[in-house]
Amino acid sequence: MQIIFNFDESIKMIPTTYKIKHFFLIFIIGLLLTACSRGKKIDVSNIPITVKIERFDHDFDNMRTKPMGPQATLLQKKYGGFYRDYVEQILQAGNINDTAYFNVLRPVFSGQAYNDVKHDVDAMYPGTLDKQEAELTDAFKRIKYYYPQKNMPQIYAYFSGFKAQTAVGDGYFGIGLDMFLGADSRFYPALIETFPHYISRRFTPENITPRVVEGIAREDMFPESDNDKSLLSKMIYNGKILYFMDQVLPNVPDTVKIGYTAPQLKWCQSNEGQIWGYFLEENLLYETDYQKIQNYLNEAPFTPGLGEHNQSAPKLAVWAGWQIVKQYMDKHPEVTLPQLMADGDAQKILNESKYRPK
Repeated sequence: MQIIFNFDESIKMIPTTYKIKHFFLIFIIGLLLTACSRGKKIDVSNIPITVKIERFDHDFDNMRTKPMGPQATLLQKKYGGFYRDYVEQILQAGNINDTAYFNVLRPVFSGQAYNDVKHDVDAMYPGTLDKQEAELTDAFKRIKYYYPQKNMPQIYAYFSGFKAQTAVGDGYFGIGLDMFLGADSRFYPALIETFPHYISRRFTPENITPRVVEGIAREDMFPESDNDKSLLSKMIYNGKILYFMDQVLPNVPDTVKIGYTAPQLKWCQSNEGQIWGYFLEENLLYETDYQKIQNYLNEAPFTPGLGEHNQSAPKLAVWAGWQIVKQYMDKHPEVTLPQLMADGDAQKILNESKYRPK
């Protein structure tokens, strides 16, 4: 299992004139169809997927009021490897093959902290997560449209005591509801050293679906290569992830996909030429020293050295990579989404994007 903290923070002879004309007619139609297949214009209505988010948190709570042994057996049968991963890796309560972990869970269930978190999770998400299920159903259909052989994961909701916002394992994706309680949740100010406000402001219900899709993309479908060490390679990798999200989540605002405020996104758009010029002037594109490039990739309130009065956006390499990939795909409508995601040549994508912001 991989526990994901989504804040920190990746493609070819026509002998006669008639055949040439025929070819170009087919080619143009193909380009139009490819262009129409991007984003929300694709038809996924006949793809047989319906997402059901299982409320593991409710089932797990039965161990608080019922005999633990039988309940643990039921949970293992229903949730399989997720139950083991949850107890052993998220809660770190012990090995499920040794019932001694019951002795760890009992004081957890009886503690005020557990009951307070349960109260607020149930208040925010009292029953089924209908909105998120509808959003994920559409997103998963779109993934299936581009990747018909992809097996989509089971989705489980849990809470972890603010340890794991999402978790990916064998055949499942977990959502930590206690980290989607809303920016004004009473719990987050007490956790400010771990989750500053520029991070916790995104712990909202509207972030659930984007974080699930991003987690599946990054951790399951397109994990970053260990060879991607230069800033350019990391820019393009992150740009491809966000472009993938564009196609799978066409109705989600860009601010939510990348985690910006509206002013931060506007700042990037207004200063795009300055951002790109800075990377070039500082010879950063081919820098591989992570200590030197992390400020342009990681979460932060702003980017030091760019902008006035700390008004710049963070993760500027991620944002710039996104713009490069979008421009590359605009110039290459024949390239499909799977071809883009499989293309590891960051330099080629940059060159053929002809990215030259003013």
